[in-house]
Amino acid sequence: MTDHQEEKSEQKSNFITKVKHIYETKYKLLFGIVLFILFLSFVQIGYQYATTGEFLHKGVSIKGGLTVTILTEKGLDYNYVTTQLYQNFGKEIQVKILSIDELQNSLVIEADITDTAEIESFISHIEKITGLKKDKFTIEVTGPSLGDSFFHDTVIALLIAFLAMGIVVFLYFRVPIPSLAVMLSALSDIVITLAIVNLMGIKISASGIVAFLLVIGFSVDTDILLTIKVLKRKEGSVMDRIYNAIKIGTLMTFCSIAAVSIGLLLSKSEVISQIMLILLIGLIVDLFTTWIQNVAILRLYLERKEKHESKN
Repeated sequence: MTDHQEEKSEQKSNFITKVKHIYETKYKLLFGIVLFILFLSFVQIGYQYATTGEFLHKGVSIKGGLTVTILTEKGLDYNYVTTQLYQNFGKEIQVKILSIDELQNSLVIEADITDTAEIESFISHIEKITGLKKDKFTIEVTGPSLGDSFFHDTVIALLIAFLAMGIVVFLYFRVPIPSLAVMLSALSDIVITLAIVNLMGIKISASGIVAFLLVIGFSVDTDILLTIKVLKRKEGSVMDRIYNAIKIGTLMTFCSIAAVSIGLLLSKSEVISQIMLILLIGLIVDLFTTWIQNVAILRLYLERKEKHESKN
């Protein structure tokens, strides 16, 4: 090994040692930072609810409205279509490019319109600016009551899934604080991910709600892995067991991030793209909520337990 390689290896070793030292000794500070981010996320969601009446940006599939899909080999000018629609309609409109095989310029147009007369006027305007007849369009109308009903049911399903997860975790560990730590981590993943999605201005569809269910699943996987390693295993020190869990858990997470990223880049479906994007954000957030927040809670719990046992 050359002197340069030895120097590089020593620098890398020193960097890792410094990071481990901060991670082991400043875990309360790191925990506080994650909790502060969680607090800011609640603030963002609360502010959005106060200003818009909704805690997330609802897409047409859960808010109600009109979806027009145009599949054609004829070249469509995305910018021209978007500009014309924005200029002529005051309703909230979103135009997306749809890429299916050779149909590179096909579009999906979503509008916050449910009135029959407005729908007819909107369709006629699309015909005019695209030069296509409406028999070339796929038109879907979701009523507000149907959208609200579906959204209500999916939110209930999300809450039931979260509650069921908490019950199973508590029955397995039989210890309140570690069980609550797992639930807090899953809640943090959902709240922080939702706040980020809101800041990005993403309109969440029904598929997006499903993605949040998957985020809960990923979160529970890593949190239970960590809790089992720390509480159920006895070999080595607490930090040794934590580092062992980190090696396995982060490998799982980074493999999932790689798979989700590929799906996001290659997907030609708006539905799949939204699921992949929410999952990607949730997986990145989980790295902090599990390996900083949950680790800190478990360490504080074990330290308190040891002090209590030593007094007795």
